[in-house]
Amino acid sequence: MPRYFQYLKPEQEAELKRNAEYICAPGKGILAADESTGTIAKRFDGAQIPNEEENRRLYRQLLFTAPSEEVTKHIGGVIMYHETFYQKDDNGVPFVEVLKKRGIMPGIKVDKGLVPLAGTDDEQTTQGMDSLNERCAQYKKDGAVFAKWRCALFIKPYAPSYQAMVENAQVLARYASICQQHGIVPIVEPEILQDGEHDLAECQKVTEQVLAFVYKALADHHVYLEGTLLKPNMCTPGVKCAKRATPDECALATVTALQRTVPAAVPGVVFLSGGLSEIDATLNLNAINKVPGKKPWALTFSYGRALQHSVIRSWAGKKENLAAAQDVLAKLAKNNGLASLGQYVHGVDDPTSAGESLFVAKHAY
Repeated sequence: MPRYFQYLKPEQEAELKRNAEYICAPGKGILAADESTGTIAKRFDGAQIPNEEENRRLYRQLLFTAPSEEVTKHIGGVIMYHETFYQKDDNGVPFVEVLKKRGIMPGIKVDKGLVPLAGTDDEQTTQGMDSLNERCAQYKKDGAVFAKWRCALFIKPYAPSYQAMVENAQVLARYASICQQHGIVPIVEPEILQDGEHDLAECQKVTEQVLAFVYKALADHHVYLEGTLLKPNMCTPGVKCAKRATPDECALATVTALQRTVPAAVPGVVFLSGGLSEIDATLNLNAINKVPGKKPWALTFSYGRALQHSVIRSWAGKKENLAAAQDVLAKLAKNNGLASLGQYVHGVDDPTSAGESLFVAKHAY
């Protein structure tokens, strides 16, 4: 039979498993605050906030120091961009330590963005593997508990191709293995973008296929599944599809895809919002957790736009709006924490701008 070297010691596996389970404990999810400098500029533009380093620091400080219990109760981890990871609050305390003191695990985005995949119809792979081993060692030393690496795939006539699915699955598996060797929990993110005219059934079928490739690659690379988290798209129709779907229909398709592909050993599935409005992301998550049947993983959130859009609009870069913006974050964290338990009630505590579409074509950050 095939043999392989056991590269993780039992105590390493125990640490990875413990941290992965903590991040997605009941009622908890992830705040994805890992926008690059260019991407945060687009978010700031909508609120007329200058994209300056100090404004970026002040905004992340707003997020990480929100005083409400709802934030610490429902946010188990925060993903940061490299710049943010090394920034400090007004008192000179590193954000990593600010989060840890609040019982929130600090994470780091370690990929270096999407690049074209030659030989395909405008498909992509993700770069950043060359220096990943050294960077993971440094991030672990500096306090990172988990990491994220995003791959993106399209649904269109010749995509996702076999080539793209194999390439992206292998990249995710290599990344996950390197992270684990440094004691960092890898979030595996194979995002199927909403761009296109595909219907719900096609999205479900492609999601199943992509996840099957991913878990085959993770097995081939001997990744310890109990010490990982999966960050997939929810199954939804493409933005140009004339036939829309209800949250219940999207939820059933999503859970079915997961049941057919994701091993029970994985502790948590932390969904990306993928351009859904804040309300739709919460409604879909709530419906997912109400789908009957076997769901051996925590089903929760790792939202960026769907946890921040209304916060940025409320803050608008003004000191006098700080408390109001933090209150909006607390409401969104609470709503999604409840949705991860199937207990969210629509309309009770929703921000006024929560229904706005957050879709961005060919989204990259």
